[in-house]
Amino acid sequence: MVDQPMLSRSRSPRRWLFGLLILLLVAGLCWWLWPSPAAHKAAGAPAGKGGRPGFGAFAGPVPVRVEPATVGDFPVYLKALGTVTATNTVNVRSRVAGELVKVNFQEGQRVKSGDLLAEIDPRTYQIALQQAEGTLAQNQAQLKNAQIDLERYKGLYAEDSIAKQTLDTQVALVGQFQGTIKTNQAAVGDAKLNLDFTRIRAPISGRLGLRQLDVGNLVAANDTTALVVITQTQPITVAFTLPETQLNTVLARYRSGAKLPVEAWDRGDLKQQAVGVLRSLDNQIDTTTGTLKFKAYFENQDEALFPNQFVNVRLLADTLKDVVLAPSAAIQFGTDGSFVYVMEGDNKVRIRKLTLGASDGGHTVVVEGLAKGERVVLEGTDRLRDGSEVEVVNDSSQVPATPGQHLQGQDNKDASAAPGRKDKARA
Repeated sequence: MVDQPMLSRSRSPRRWLFGLLILLLVAGLCWWLWPSPAAHKAAGAPAGKGGRPGFGAFAGPVPVRVEPATVGDFPVYLKALGTVTATNTVNVRSRVAGELVKVNFQEGQRVKSGDLLAEIDPRTYQIALQQAEGTLAQNQAQLKNAQIDLERYKGLYAEDSIAKQTLDTQVALVGQFQGTIKTNQAAVGDAKLNLDFTRIRAPISGRLGLRQLDVGNLVAANDTTALVVITQTQPITVAFTLPETQLNTVLARYRSGAKLPVEAWDRGDLKQQAVGVLRSLDNQIDTTTGTLKFKAYFENQDEALFPNQFVNVRLLADTLKDVVLAPSAAIQFGTDGSFVYVMEGDNKVRIRKLTLGASDGGHTVVVEGLAKGERVVLEGTDRLRDGSEVEVVNDSSQVPATPGQHLQGQDNKDASAAPGRKDKARA
Protein backbone atom coordinates (compact mmCIF):
# COMPACT_ATOMS: atom_id res chain seq x y z
CA MET A 1 0.00 0.00 0.00
CA VAL A 2 1.50 3.38 -1.14
CA ASP A 3 1.59 6.19 1.36
CA GLN A 4 -0.70 9.07 0.34
CA PRO A 5 1.75 11.93 1.11
CA MET A 6 4.42 10.21 -1.05
CA LEU A 7 1.97 10.01 -4.00
CA SER A 8 1.13 13.74 -3.76
CA ARG A 9 4.83 14.68 -3.72
CA SER A 10 5.49 12.59 -6.90
CA ARG A 11 2.66 14.32 -8.86
CA SER A 12 3.69 17.87 -7.92
CA PRO A 13 6.85 18.03 -10.22
CA ARG A 14 4.80 16.71 -13.16
CA ARG A 15 2.23 19.48 -12.81
CA TRP A 16 4.99 22.03 -12.56
CA LEU A 17 6.68 20.78 -15.75
CA PHE A 18 3.33 20.71 -17.62
CA GLY A 19 2.60 24.34 -16.67
CA LEU A 20 6.08 25.44 -17.73
CA LEU A 21 5.62 23.77 -21.12
CA ILE A 22 2.35 25.64 -21.71
CA LEU A 23 3.98 28.94 -20.74
CA LEU A 24 6.82 28.37 -23.22
CA LEU A 25 4.34 27.59 -26.01
CA VAL A 26 2.43 30.81 -25.35
CA ALA A 27 5.66 32.87 -25.32
CA GLY A 28 6.79 31.31 -28.60
CA LEU A 29 3.45 32.02 -30.26
CA CYS A 30 3.52 35.66 -29.14
CA TRP A 31 7.07 36.04 -30.50
CA TRP A 32 6.01 34.54 -33.84
CA LEU A 33 2.96 36.79 -34.25
CA TRP A 34 4.47 40.01 -32.88
CA PRO A 35 4.82 42.65 -35.70
CA SER A 36 8.27 43.02 -37.16
CA PRO A 37 10.02 46.43 -37.46
CA ALA A 38 8.92 46.59 -41.08
CA ALA A 39 5.31 46.19 -40.03
CA HIS A 40 5.62 49.21 -37.72
CA LYS A 41 6.69 51.32 -40.67
CA ALA A 42 3.96 50.13 -43.04
CA ALA A 43 1.08 48.43 -41.30
CA GLY A 44 -0.34 45.60 -43.34
CA ALA A 45 2.87 45.04 -45.41
CA PRO A 46 4.75 41.70 -45.03
CA ALA A 47 8.11 41.71 -43.22
CA GLY A 48 11.37 41.57 -45.13
CA LYS A 49 13.40 38.44 -45.60
CA GLY A 50 14.83 36.97 -42.48
CA GLY A 51 12.31 38.64 -40.22
CA ARG A 52 9.29 37.14 -38.57
CA PRO A 53 5.88 37.96 -40.12
CA GLY A 54 3.38 40.42 -38.58
CA PHE A 55 -0.36 40.07 -38.08
CA GLY A 56 -1.17 41.53 -41.50
CA ALA A 57 1.20 39.20 -43.34
CA PHE A 58 -1.38 36.47 -43.56
CA ALA A 59 -4.21 38.75 -44.78
CA GLY A 60 -2.64 40.48 -47.78
CA PRO A 61 -4.40 43.60 -49.17
CA VAL A 62 -7.36 44.74 -47.07
CA PRO A 63 -10.71 44.58 -48.91
CA VAL A 64 -12.48 47.95 -48.74
CA ARG A 65 -15.50 49.74 -50.13
CA VAL A 66 -14.98 53.30 -51.34
CA GLU A 67 -17.10 56.26 -52.41
CA PRO A 68 -16.06 59.57 -53.99
CA ALA A 69 -16.46 63.00 -52.40
CA THR A 70 -19.03 65.13 -54.19
CA VAL A 71 -19.89 68.80 -54.58
CA GLY A 72 -23.41 70.14 -54.17
CA ASP A 73 -25.81 72.31 -52.22
CA PHE A 74 -26.30 71.40 -48.58
CA PRO A 75 -29.38 72.52 -46.57
CA VAL A 76 -28.57 73.31 -42.94
CA TYR A 77 -31.42 72.52 -40.58
CA LEU A 78 -31.70 73.49 -36.91
CA LYS A 79 -33.61 70.96 -34.82
CA ALA A 80 -35.73 71.69 -31.76
CA LEU A 81 -38.64 70.31 -29.76
CA GLY A 82 -41.85 72.25 -30.35
CA THR A 83 -45.36 72.48 -28.93
CA VAL A 84 -48.38 72.92 -31.18
CA THR A 85 -50.54 75.84 -30.05
CA ALA A 86 -53.97 76.82 -31.31
CA THR A 87 -54.20 80.21 -33.00
CA ASN A 88 -57.15 81.05 -30.74
CA THR A 89 -58.73 79.21 -27.83
CA VAL A 90 -62.09 80.25 -26.36
CA ASN A 91 -63.92 78.91 -23.30
CA VAL A 92 -67.58 79.38 -24.20
CA ARG A 93 -69.57 80.55 -21.15
CA SER A 94 -73.05 81.94 -20.71
CA ARG A 95 -73.31 85.70 -20.18
CA VAL A 96 -76.69 85.41 -18.46
CA ALA A 97 -78.09 83.14 -15.76
CA GLY A 98 -80.78 80.58 -16.35
CA GLU A 99 -81.62 77.01 -17.25
CA LEU A 100 -79.82 75.38 -20.16
CA VAL A 101 -82.72 74.26 -22.37
CA LYS A 102 -81.06 73.31 -25.67
CA VAL A 103 -77.64 72.21 -26.99
CA ASN A 104 -77.26 72.51 -30.77
CA PHE A 105 -73.81 71.02 -31.39
CA GLN A 106 -72.01 67.69 -31.51
CA GLU A 107 -68.80 67.19 -29.64
CA GLY A 108 -65.74 67.57 -31.87
CA GLN A 109 -67.54 69.19 -34.79
CA ARG A 110 -66.27 72.22 -36.70
CA VAL A 111 -68.22 75.45 -36.29
CA LYS A 112 -68.12 78.89 -37.86
CA SER A 113 -68.20 82.19 -36.06
CA GLY A 114 -71.81 83.05 -35.18
CA ASP A 115 -73.17 79.49 -35.22
CA LEU A 116 -75.82 78.84 -32.55
CA LEU A 117 -74.40 76.48 -29.92
CA ALA A 118 -76.93 76.45 -27.05
CA GLU A 119 -79.94 78.27 -25.59
CA ILE A 120 -80.80 79.50 -22.09
CA ASP A 121 -84.46 79.74 -20.97
CA PRO A 122 -85.42 83.17 -22.41
CA ARG A 123 -88.75 83.79 -20.62
CA THR A 124 -87.35 85.80 -17.73
CA TYR A 125 -85.53 88.11 -20.12
CA GLN A 126 -88.56 88.47 -22.40
CA ILE A 127 -90.58 89.71 -19.41
CA ALA A 128 -87.82 92.13 -18.42
CA LEU A 129 -87.81 93.51 -21.97
CA GLN A 130 -91.57 94.05 -21.87
CA GLN A 131 -91.31 95.90 -18.57
CA ALA A 132 -88.59 98.17 -19.94
CA GLU A 133 -90.59 98.86 -23.08
CA GLY A 134 -93.69 99.68 -20.96
CA THR A 135 -91.80 102.17 -18.81
CA LEU A 136 -90.37 103.75 -21.96
CA ALA A 137 -93.83 104.14 -23.50
CA GLN A 138 -95.22 105.70 -20.30
CA ASN A 139 -92.46 108.28 -20.10
CA GLN A 140 -92.70 109.03 -23.80
CA ALA A 141 -96.36 109.93 -23.29
CA GLN A 142 -95.48 112.22 -20.39
CA LEU A 143 -92.78 113.86 -22.50
CA LYS A 144 -95.23 114.47 -25.30
CA ASN A 145 -97.71 116.08 -22.91
CA ALA A 146 -94.97 118.25 -21.42
CA GLN A 147 -93.89 119.37 -24.87
CA ILE A 148 -97.49 120.36 -25.77
CA ASP A 149 -97.75 122.39 -22.56
CA LEU A 150 -94.43 124.05 -23.35
CA GLU A 151 -95.67 125.20 -26.74
CA ARG A 152 -98.84 126.57 -25.10
CA TYR A 153 -96.80 128.40 -22.44
CA LYS A 154 -94.61 129.96 -25.07
CA GLY A 155 -97.72 131.49 -26.72
CA LEU A 156 -99.10 132.74 -23.45
CA TYR A 157 -95.76 134.22 -22.48
CA ALA A 158 -95.58 136.03 -25.81
CA GLU A 159 -98.98 137.61 -24.95
CA ASP A 160 -97.63 138.44 -21.49
CA SER A 161 -100.27 136.24 -19.93
CA ILE A 162 -97.94 134.13 -17.72
CA ALA A 163 -94.81 134.76 -15.78
CA LYS A 164 -91.37 133.90 -17.13
CA GLN A 165 -90.85 131.48 -14.22
CA THR A 166 -93.77 129.34 -15.33
CA LEU A 167 -92.27 129.04 -18.83
CA ASP A 168 -88.84 128.16 -17.45
CA THR A 169 -90.31 125.49 -15.19
CA GLN A 170 -92.03 123.84 -18.14
CA VAL A 171 -88.81 123.92 -20.18
CA ALA A 172 -87.02 122.14 -17.32
CA LEU A 173 -89.80 119.57 -17.07
CA VAL A 174 -89.46 118.72 -20.76
CA GLY A 175 -85.70 118.29 -20.34
CA GLN A 176 -86.30 116.02 -17.34
CA PHE A 177 -88.61 113.77 -19.33
CA GLN A 178 -86.11 113.66 -22.22
CA GLY A 179 -83.42 112.42 -19.82
CA THR A 180 -85.83 109.84 -18.44
CA ILE A 181 -86.55 108.64 -21.98
CA LYS A 182 -82.85 108.07 -22.62
CA THR A 183 -82.59 106.03 -19.42
CA ASN A 184 -85.63 104.01 -20.45
CA GLN A 185 -84.18 103.40 -23.91
CA ALA A 186 -80.94 102.13 -22.34
CA ALA A 187 -82.96 99.78 -20.14
CA VAL A 188 -84.75 98.46 -23.21
CA GLY A 189 -81.42 97.96 -25.01
CA ASP A 190 -79.99 96.12 -21.99
CA ALA A 191 -83.06 93.86 -21.83
CA LYS A 192 -82.78 93.09 -25.56
CA LEU A 193 -79.07 92.32 -25.15
CA ASN A 194 -79.73 89.94 -22.26
CA LEU A 195 -82.45 88.25 -24.28
CA ASP A 196 -80.00 87.85 -27.18
CA PHE A 197 -77.41 86.40 -24.79
CA THR A 198 -79.78 83.52 -24.04
CA ARG A 199 -78.77 82.23 -27.49
CA ILE A 200 -75.11 81.25 -27.07
CA ARG A 201 -73.17 81.57 -30.35
CA ALA A 202 -69.64 80.60 -31.40
CA PRO A 203 -67.34 83.62 -31.04
CA ILE A 204 -64.72 82.17 -33.46
CA SER A 205 -64.46 79.50 -36.13
CA GLY A 206 -62.80 76.29 -35.02
CA ARG A 207 -63.30 72.82 -33.65
CA LEU A 208 -65.34 72.09 -30.55
CA GLY A 209 -64.13 70.03 -27.65
CA LEU A 210 -66.16 67.89 -25.26
CA ARG A 211 -69.41 69.27 -23.81
CA GLN A 212 -69.07 70.09 -20.12
CA LEU A 213 -72.68 71.04 -19.27
CA ASP A 214 -75.87 69.12 -20.03
CA VAL A 215 -79.40 70.27 -20.76
CA GLY A 216 -81.33 71.11 -17.59
CA ASN A 217 -78.39 72.54 -15.65
CA LEU A 218 -78.75 75.97 -14.09
CA VAL A 219 -76.07 78.21 -15.52
CA ALA A 220 -74.69 81.33 -13.85
CA ALA A 221 -73.45 84.35 -15.75
CA ASN A 222 -69.72 83.92 -16.52
CA ASP A 223 -69.69 80.61 -14.67
CA THR A 224 -66.30 79.03 -13.98
CA THR A 225 -67.37 75.90 -15.84
CA ALA A 226 -67.38 76.49 -19.58
CA LEU A 227 -70.08 75.01 -21.77
CA VAL A 228 -67.47 73.92 -24.35
CA VAL A 229 -64.01 74.94 -25.57
CA ILE A 230 -63.37 76.06 -29.16
CA THR A 231 -59.86 75.87 -30.63
CA GLN A 232 -58.88 77.41 -33.94
CA THR A 233 -56.72 74.82 -35.71
CA GLN A 234 -56.67 76.26 -39.23
CA PRO A 235 -54.20 77.91 -39.29
CA ILE A 236 -52.19 76.68 -36.31
CA THR A 237 -48.82 77.58 -34.79
CA VAL A 238 -45.87 75.70 -33.29
CA ALA A 239 -43.79 77.27 -30.53
CA PHE A 240 -40.17 76.20 -30.09
CA THR A 241 -36.85 77.51 -28.77
CA LEU A 242 -33.32 77.70 -30.15
CA PRO A 243 -30.09 78.25 -28.19
CA GLU A 244 -28.50 81.67 -28.51
CA THR A 245 -25.42 80.11 -30.14
CA GLN A 246 -27.51 79.26 -33.22
CA LEU A 247 -29.27 82.61 -33.64
CA ASN A 248 -26.91 84.60 -35.88
CA THR A 249 -27.83 83.00 -39.21
CA VAL A 250 -31.53 82.71 -38.36
CA LEU A 251 -31.92 86.31 -37.20
CA ALA A 252 -29.97 87.69 -40.15
CA ARG A 253 -32.18 85.94 -42.67
CA TYR A 254 -35.40 86.62 -40.75
CA ARG A 255 -34.70 90.36 -40.50
CA SER A 256 -33.83 90.50 -44.19
CA GLY A 257 -37.41 89.43 -44.94
CA ALA A 258 -36.65 85.86 -45.99
CA LYS A 259 -39.37 83.29 -45.34
CA LEU A 260 -37.64 80.48 -43.47
CA PRO A 261 -39.32 77.08 -44.01
CA VAL A 262 -40.17 75.06 -40.91
CA GLU A 263 -40.99 71.35 -40.89
CA ALA A 264 -42.95 69.57 -38.16
CA TRP A 265 -42.12 65.88 -37.63
CA ASP A 266 -43.73 63.37 -35.28
CA ARG A 267 -42.22 62.54 -31.88
CA GLY A 268 -40.32 59.59 -33.33
CA ASP A 269 -38.79 61.94 -35.93
CA LEU A 270 -39.86 59.50 -38.64
CA LYS A 271 -42.78 61.14 -40.44
CA GLN A 272 -43.15 64.70 -41.65
CA GLN A 273 -46.53 66.04 -40.59
CA ALA A 274 -46.64 69.58 -41.94
CA VAL A 275 -44.58 72.32 -43.58
CA GLY A 276 -44.91 75.94 -42.53
CA VAL A 277 -42.97 79.17 -42.26
CA LEU A 278 -41.30 81.06 -39.42
CA ARG A 279 -43.74 83.79 -38.40
CA SER A 280 -42.49 85.53 -35.23
CA LEU A 281 -39.93 85.51 -32.43
CA ASP A 282 -39.70 86.72 -28.87
CA ASN A 283 -38.04 90.01 -27.94
CA GLN A 284 -35.64 88.67 -25.32
CA ILE A 285 -33.53 85.61 -24.52
CA ASP A 286 -34.51 83.53 -21.52
CA THR A 287 -31.63 83.96 -19.08
CA THR A 288 -32.33 80.68 -17.28
CA THR A 289 -32.03 78.53 -20.42
CA GLY A 290 -30.11 80.74 -22.84
CA THR A 291 -32.75 80.21 -25.54
CA LEU A 292 -35.00 82.39 -27.68
CA LYS A 293 -38.64 81.52 -28.38
CA PHE A 294 -39.91 81.24 -31.96
CA LYS A 295 -43.33 80.63 -33.46
CA ALA A 296 -43.97 78.99 -36.82
CA TYR A 297 -47.19 79.25 -38.83
CA PHE A 298 -48.86 76.23 -40.50
CA GLU A 299 -51.99 76.17 -42.69
CA ASN A 300 -52.84 72.71 -41.28
CA GLN A 301 -55.54 72.02 -43.86
CA ASP A 302 -55.47 68.29 -43.12
CA GLU A 303 -55.38 68.96 -39.35
CA ALA A 304 -52.32 66.75 -38.92
CA LEU A 305 -51.21 69.05 -36.10
CA PHE A 306 -53.20 69.00 -32.88
CA PRO A 307 -53.13 71.64 -30.11
CA ASN A 308 -50.69 70.83 -27.27
CA GLN A 309 -49.03 68.13 -29.39
CA PHE A 310 -45.24 67.73 -29.12
CA VAL A 311 -43.40 67.70 -32.45
CA ASN A 312 -39.83 67.76 -33.69
CA VAL A 313 -39.15 71.03 -35.47
CA ARG A 314 -36.65 71.44 -38.31
CA LEU A 315 -35.90 75.02 -39.30
CA LEU A 316 -34.09 75.56 -42.60
CA ALA A 317 -31.54 78.12 -41.42
CA ASP A 318 -29.38 78.26 -44.56
CA THR A 319 -28.35 76.44 -47.74
CA LEU A 320 -24.63 76.04 -48.34
CA LYS A 321 -23.86 76.35 -52.05
CA ASP A 322 -21.31 74.19 -53.90
CA VAL A 323 -19.64 72.59 -50.89
CA VAL A 324 -17.61 69.38 -50.72
CA LEU A 325 -19.65 66.52 -49.26
CA ALA A 326 -18.15 63.34 -47.83
CA PRO A 327 -20.03 60.22 -46.68
CA SER A 328 -20.38 60.42 -42.91
CA ALA A 329 -19.56 56.70 -42.62
CA ALA A 330 -16.07 57.35 -44.00
CA ILE A 331 -15.12 59.95 -41.38
CA GLN A 332 -12.95 58.69 -38.52
CA PHE A 333 -12.17 60.42 -35.23
CA GLY A 334 -8.81 60.24 -33.50
CA THR A 335 -6.72 62.09 -30.95
CA ASP A 336 -5.57 64.55 -33.61
CA GLY A 337 -9.07 65.26 -34.90
CA SER A 338 -11.18 64.04 -37.79
CA PHE A 339 -9.69 62.20 -40.75
CA VAL A 340 -10.49 59.86 -43.63
CA TYR A 341 -8.59 57.20 -45.57
CA VAL A 342 -8.17 58.53 -49.12
CA MET A 343 -7.30 56.24 -52.02
CA GLU A 344 -3.82 56.88 -53.45
CA GLY A 345 -3.73 55.22 -56.81
CA ASP A 346 -5.62 51.94 -57.05
CA ASN A 347 -4.22 49.95 -54.15
CA LYS A 348 -3.04 52.25 -51.34
CA VAL A 349 -4.65 54.59 -48.82
CA ARG A 350 -3.38 57.67 -47.06
CA ILE A 351 -4.69 59.40 -43.94
CA ARG A 352 -6.12 62.85 -44.64
CA LYS A 353 -7.03 65.24 -41.82
CA LEU A 354 -10.27 67.19 -42.30
CA THR A 355 -12.00 70.33 -41.11
CA LEU A 356 -15.69 69.51 -40.93
CA GLY A 357 -18.89 71.54 -41.12
CA ALA A 358 -22.55 70.60 -40.81
CA SER A 359 -23.79 67.02 -41.12
CA ASP A 360 -27.13 65.38 -41.85
CA GLY A 361 -26.14 61.87 -40.79
CA GLY A 362 -25.65 60.64 -44.34
CA HIS A 363 -23.23 63.27 -45.60
CA THR A 364 -20.92 65.79 -43.94
CA VAL A 365 -19.67 69.12 -45.25
CA VAL A 366 -15.88 69.15 -45.58
CA VAL A 367 -14.55 72.68 -45.11
CA GLU A 368 -10.93 71.73 -45.74
CA GLY A 369 -8.93 68.61 -46.56
CA LEU A 370 -10.85 66.94 -49.39
CA ALA A 371 -11.60 67.68 -53.03
CA LYS A 372 -14.36 66.63 -55.38
CA GLY A 373 -13.91 63.13 -56.79
CA GLU A 374 -11.38 61.88 -54.25
CA ARG A 375 -12.33 58.40 -53.13
CA VAL A 376 -12.63 57.71 -49.42
CA VAL A 377 -12.92 54.36 -47.65
CA LEU A 378 -16.37 53.53 -46.30
CA GLU A 379 -15.87 50.00 -44.97
CA GLY A 380 -12.77 48.12 -43.82
CA THR A 381 -11.19 51.07 -41.98
CA ASP A 382 -10.57 49.10 -38.77
CA ARG A 383 -7.62 47.24 -40.35
CA LEU A 384 -6.07 50.19 -42.15
CA ARG A 385 -3.01 52.28 -41.44
CA ASP A 386 -1.39 55.12 -43.35
CA GLY A 387 0.03 53.56 -46.54
CA SER A 388 -1.81 50.23 -46.23
CA GLU A 389 -2.41 48.19 -49.35
CA VAL A 390 -6.07 47.66 -50.16
CA GLU A 391 -8.26 45.86 -52.61
CA VAL A 392 -11.34 47.81 -53.72
CA VAL A 393 -14.28 45.41 -53.80
CA ASN A 394 -17.01 48.03 -54.26
CA ASP A 395 -16.55 51.47 -55.82
CA SER A 396 -19.73 53.55 -55.97
CA SER A 397 -18.02 56.05 -58.27
CA GLN A 398 -18.28 53.44 -61.02
CA VAL A 399 -22.09 53.24 -60.66
CA PRO A 400 -23.96 55.57 -63.05
CA ALA A 401 -25.66 58.49 -61.29
CA THR A 402 -29.40 58.17 -60.85
CA PRO A 403 -31.85 61.05 -61.38
CA GLY A 404 -32.15 63.27 -58.33
CA GLN A 405 -28.48 63.16 -57.30
CA HIS A 406 -27.10 66.45 -55.96
CA LEU A 407 -23.65 66.22 -57.60
CA GLN A 408 -22.34 68.96 -59.81
CA GLY A 409 -22.08 67.84 -63.39
CA GLN A 410 -25.36 65.89 -63.19
CA ASP A 411 -28.64 67.08 -64.62
CA ASN A 412 -30.15 67.70 -61.19
CA LYS A 413 -28.36 69.74 -58.53
CA ASP A 414 -31.08 69.59 -55.94
CA ALA A 415 -29.39 68.71 -52.65
CA SER A 416 -32.60 67.69 -50.95
CA ALA A 417 -33.06 64.83 -53.43
CA ALA A 418 -29.67 63.20 -52.92
CA PRO A 419 -29.67 59.49 -51.98
CA GLY A 420 -29.17 58.86 -48.30
CA ARG A 421 -30.27 62.39 -47.36
CA LYS A 422 -33.48 61.45 -45.60
CA ASP A 423 -32.45 63.07 -42.34
CA LYS A 424 -31.89 66.81 -42.28
CA ALA A 425 -28.73 68.58 -41.21
CA ARG A 426 -28.02 69.76 -37.74
CA ALA A 427 -25.90 72.80 -37.15
